[in-house]
Amino acid sequence: MSLDSVLLTLHLLAVVVWVGGMFFAYVMVRPAAVTALEPPQRGALWQGIFERFFVYVWVAVIVLPATGYWMMFERMGGFAGAPLYVHLMQGLGLVMIALFLVLYFRAFPRFRAARAAKDLAAAGARLGDIRRTVGINTILGFVTIVVAALGRAGALG
Repeated sequence: MSLDSVLLTLHLLAVVVWVGGMFFAYVMVRPAAVTALEPPQRGALWQGIFERFFVYVWVAVIVLPATGYWMMFERMGGFAGAPLYVHLMQGLGLVMIALFLVLYFRAFPRFRAARAAKDLAAAGARLGDIRRTVGINTILGFVTIVVAALGRAGALG
């Protein structure tokens, strides 16, 4: 297996874990948790999910740019040689990373602090902030996947 194949595989697996995990949490877990659990139990569930999931998101946040830039510089000769779809993926990915960093360093600590203080209203509000950010990032992730697929197929520059 070539280095290119390994890097592309790592890149794709990081995308699947991050975007797939957000989709699963947003579309499957959230509605089930709302109907099955009371707010204190939902908060505990989400804190446990986030603490586990964010480890994998951190790996993705490192792997995606590292593998993406390596492939861009090795295959395309850098920014100047990269086609439009690669620039679009890069831009969308950087926005996703920025949103994750805001979520991780701002919204998530506030959620944990509200839970620790047993302030259900504040915890719920912070969970809403996290939910909105995850929703936006999920959409951006799907758009990025479509851009990648269309770009590789030659439908984008």
